[in-house]
Amino acid sequence: MPDAPTQQQPSYEEAREELIEVVRTLEAGGTTLEESLALWERGEALAKVCQEWLDGARKRLDEAIGPDAD
Repeated sequence: MPDAPTQQQPSYEEAREELIEVVRTLEAGGTTLEESLALWERGEALAKVCQEWLDGARKRLDEAIGPDAD
């Protein structure tokens, strides 16, 4: 899991769903440059949240499996 954030961190599923919506909106077009940049930045932040969740899950699995699994 990600480190304790200063504000409420979304779950992996919440972040992924919002990221999907951001991508759909960007792909559809029709937004101003400013809106597109804001969406892009939000997408980057959501992708980072998802990666942190995945990294944490991988770490937990590696710890559960132990060193003999290699």
